[in-house]
This record gives sequence, C-alpha cells and structure tokens, in this order.
Amino acid sequence: MRTWFITGGTPGGFGLVYAEAALAQGDQVVVTARRPSELREWAEPHGDRVLVLQLDVTDAEQVRAAVKTAEERFGGIDVLVNNAGRGWFGSVEGTPDETIRRTFDLNLFAVVEVVRAVLPGMRARGDGWIVNMSSVAGLVGAEGFGYYSAAKFALEGLSETLRQEVQPFGVRVLVVEPGAFRTKAYAGFQDEPVNETVDAYVPLVENVKAAFVDQNGKQAGDPERGVQAVLSAMNAPVPPHRIVLGNSGYDVVVAMHENALAELRANEKLSRSADF
Repeated sequence: MRTWFITGGTPGGFGLVYAEAALAQGDQVVVTARRPSELREWAEPHGDRVLVLQLDVTDAEQVRAAVKTAEERFGGIDVLVNNAGRGWFGSVEGTPDETIRRTFDLNLFAVVEVVRAVLPGMRARGDGWIVNMSSVAGLVGAEGFGYYSAAKFALEGLSETLRQEVQPFGVRVLVVEPGAFRTKAYAGFQDEPVNETVDAYVPLVENVKAAFVDQNGKQAGDPERGVQAVLSAMNAPVPPHRIVLGNSGYDVVVAMHENALAELRANEKLSRSADF
C-alpha cells in the first residue's frame, strides 16, 4: 500500500481524480486544498485511508506542516502529485506585476517548496515518485497566457534537472502535460475581469478569455482517462520522463518538435560555425 500526497484537491479538478484512482488500487491518500470543508463529504466514505489537509501551497510554513502531518499519520509519502496551479490571462507586456508574481508563486515556487519538504523522506527510504503537473503550454507558448506558459516551461526545466539529481536515491520524476481537459479549470474565467494594462492588447486578451469561457465544459480531455494514462506510464517497465495527455495536445506537441528539429537542422552550419 502506497501513500499519495496530492496538492490542489479542489472538487472538479485532476486532484480528486488522482485520489480516487489511488484509492481504487488500494492505496491511501493525503489530499490538500485551500478549503478542506469542500472535501468533507467526499472523504467520509473512505475513512482512515484519506486525510484531508488545509493548505495554501504558496505558504512555505503550511507546506512543511502539512507534509509533517502526513508523514506522522501514514509513515511516509510514496507518491507526490504537484497538481495545484492555474493561470491568468494577459499579454506579456501588459500583465500586472502582481499577477506575474502570483503566477510564478503558485505554478513554480510552490512546487519547489513541496518537493523540498517531501524529498528527505523519499531519499531516506530510497524510493518515491514525484509527478509534476505541467501543461502543453509548458512546451508550446500560449498567446495571451504567456506567464502561465513561462512558469510551466520553468517547471519542465526544473523537473528535468530534478530527475537527474534524485535518480541515484531511487526517486523518479514524471512530468504530465495535459491539453484541454474537462475539469473546472475554465469555470472561473467568466467572472474574471480583463486587467490588461496596455490598451493595444485588450482585444487579444478579451478574445483569449472568450475562447476559454466558450470551451468550458466542452473540452475533449477526460480527466479519468488522463489519470489512468499517468498510472500506466508510472507502471511501465521503462517509465517515460514525460507524458502528453489528449489528442489535440499530442498533435500540437509533435508539430512543435518537428518544426523545431527542421529549423535546427536548417541552421546546422551556423550553429557549428560558432566554435573555435
């Protein structure tokens, strides 16, 4: 029986889908959320196999306390799922500074804090999984969502290095890159104002917002199938370093890599000319 520590357990998101999948295979789970009362009814039937903790992942003291509580309750954390995260629309030039910092605090620095809190126990036991929820936007820039993309690009690089550093201790790192999935991630965009500070980009940002609002509830990705794909990847004889989820996301990422490789090869002579 493994113990999972899952951040971002708000109902309607990937977090609870991970939790239910872990429970279905006989594991026990710690689920964190800013408003744990929303999970009380869900957790009740699972009894002692579920621990719900209040957690703002951007608060380092809360992170350390939550991890300590989880380890004391279940004896250790075997699988960490860094699921908490979201984005705010805006142009690169015109997004307010506060929104930029909030985006990186939640999508990057919070992940660092949770990883740092969980890793000592995993290293001591010589085993563990860290699953970092990135995005297709962490591989392909998303117009009007540049800072979310930037934070997820950073998470990709961080995960790549982390994987190399913790592999000798028996800890594995998987990056998950979903496309558009039918969670409640887009549900709040309808009521969010466009806080664009550069008028020239307001039409662009309004169109981006409208597209998300229109797509809410129509996304092609199935969270349950997505999580099952992640579990299959973790259980593969040779687990992948990353997995893209969803047809449209897969196609976008393949096209990006093929175009990048073509451009790289087209400029090979220039690249090689730079050495002594």
